Amino acid sequence: MRKPISKRRGFYSCQTGGEMNKTNSVMILDDEPIVCKRLRSTLEKANMEIETFTDPNEAVKRFSEKFFQILITDLKMKEMDGIDVLKLARRISPETKVIIITGVATVEKAKEALKLGAYDFIAKPFKLSQLRNLVMRGIGLSE
Repeated sequence: MRKPISKRRGFYSCQTGGEMNKTNSVMILDDEPIVCKRLRSTLEKANMEIETFTDPNEAVKRFSEKFFQILITDLKMKEMDGIDVLKLARRISPETKVIIITGVATVEKAKEALKLGAYDFIAKPFKLSQLRNLVMRGIGLSE
């Protein structure tokens, strides 16, 4: 039987025994295609369902259409920064955990992101295994 996850968003997922069937879905948003490619490759090896975007507007549109357990977004992008993406994501899907990655990390931005509800804030460069482990913890799959 399909039950709505969120009436407001109209998302449905198969449920058994009262628990949602998780798809381990992750959205990656970074204006650098190589970053998207590397993160996708790493997370797909961990059996994650990945969608990548280099355009924040396209990502936000897709985010409003589909439930993602994790959203990984760059902080600095041309059209929209990661803080704006975080605010939109929290409004559209409060259940989604947002991880902000950035090459221009400041303590102030990290504090702001965490105060606004980010799950975590990671400075580039980082080890891919570090991000993979963080995503797995966010989904509830400890490693």
